[in-house]
Amino acid sequence: MITSIQLKSKRKGSVLRRHPWIFSGAVEQIDGNPFPGDTVEIRASDGTWLARGAYSPESQIVCRILTWNPEELIDREFFRRRLAAAYAYREGLGLSDVTNGYRLVFGESDGLPGLVVDRYGSIAVGQFLTVGMDRWKVVISELLLELPGIDSVYERSDTSARAREGLPEANGLLAGDKIEPMFLLQEYGMKLWVDIAGGQKTGAYLDQRENRRLEGIDVVGKSVLDCFCYGGGFGIRAWMRGAASVTQVDSSEDALDLARRNAQANDLESAQITYEKADVFQFLRSCRDARRTYDIIVLDPPKLAENQGQVEKACRGYKDLNLLALKLLNPGGRLLTFSCSGAVTPELFRKVVGDAARDAGKTPRIAKVLQQAPDHPLSLDIPEADYLTGLDLSL
Repeated sequence: MITSIQLKSKRKGSVLRRHPWIFSGAVEQIDGNPFPGDTVEIRASDGTWLARGAYSPESQIVCRILTWNPEELIDREFFRRRLAAAYAYREGLGLSDVTNGYRLVFGESDGLPGLVVDRYGSIAVGQFLTVGMDRWKVVISELLLELPGIDSVYERSDTSARAREGLPEANGLLAGDKIEPMFLLQEYGMKLWVDIAGGQKTGAYLDQRENRRLEGIDVVGKSVLDCFCYGGGFGIRAWMRGAASVTQVDSSEDALDLARRNAQANDLESAQITYEKADVFQFLRSCRDARRTYDIIVLDPPKLAENQGQVEKACRGYKDLNLLALKLLNPGGRLLTFSCSGAVTPELFRKVVGDAARDAGKTPRIAKVLQQAPDHPLSLDIPEADYLTGLDLSL
C-alpha cells in the first residue's frame, strides 16, 4: 500500500523551494499506516505529487525529503549515488593534500538529511540522527565500505538529537575492521589527536579547519587566549606560527588533557602554553578585574541555542562573551569570535557582536567573515546548513 502525507492548503511553498523539512503543523492528513522511517509520498492539498521522503512521527519534523524526482526510488542504489556524489565533491576540494580527516557527508547539503559522516583516514564515523537514516544504517555502512580507502565504519549516534526521533543513543563498530579509538588527525602540518569513540561530535571539530589556520593574522610575538579550547587547535597553531604565549581555557579537564597531548604531538612540550580549567565567563571577568590583556583572543563556544526558543538567551550569552573579550583586547589586537548555533543567523550574530562592541567602547573593523570549512557545504535552499558563523575583528 502506498503511504502518503497530504499537506494543508498553501503549505507546499517550502517543498517547491527545495527545503527538505516538513513540519507536523503543515500536514493535513496521513494516508495509510506508515511505520517510523518508511518512505512516504508527499502531496499537495489537491493531491499533486511533490516529493518523496522519510517519515518520522516522533519528531516535529515529520518528514525529511529525499528526492523531488518522481522516478527516483529510495533504495540501495539511491544511497550509493548520493554517497558517491558526496565523495566526489570532497575529492574535488583537494582535501587529501592538506588533511587526513574531513566531513564526507553533511546531511541536507548532500541530499541525505539526518546523516553525518566524518572520515578519519580509513575510518568512516557516522551519525544516524533520524529514524529515516537509522532505517538504512546497515545499507549505508556497507556502501561506505565500497568507497576508496574506507575499511571501517564506526557509529557515533550518541547524541540527544536521537531522542527527538524516538531513538536510543548508539556507539560502536558497524562494519569492517576493528579500529583504534585514538586517531592522529593532520591538517596543514598540525597534528591533533581525535578520540573517535568518546570525543565531542565525531571526535573533532572539522568545521573549523580553515579558521584554525589563522590566515592573515600576525601572531609573531603576540599573546594568545584560546577560550573553549577543547583540543587546543587554535592555540597550538598560534604557537607554531610564532606566538610569544598561549593560554588555553576550558571547563573540561578532559579537554585540557587532550590539548596537552596535542601540544606534545607537535613537539611543543617546552612551549609557553598555559592551561586553565575554568568557566570562560568567569575567567574573562577575572582577567578584566586583574587588568590582564591579550593581543589575540579566540571565542569558540559550544552551541548556546538548540532551537528558536533559546535564541534570546543565547544572544545574551554571546553579547557578554564578546563584551568581556573586547575589553581585554590590546590596541591593534584581533578577536576571532564564533557561533555554532544554527538558530542564530549570521546577521543576528553580527548585530549582537556590534552591540557588545559599542558597550565596550570599541570600534573594531571586520577583517574577515568566517564560516565552516567547504567540506561542510552551504545550500542555497537550506539556510540551516549555514550554522557556523564567525567574525575576525581587528581593533
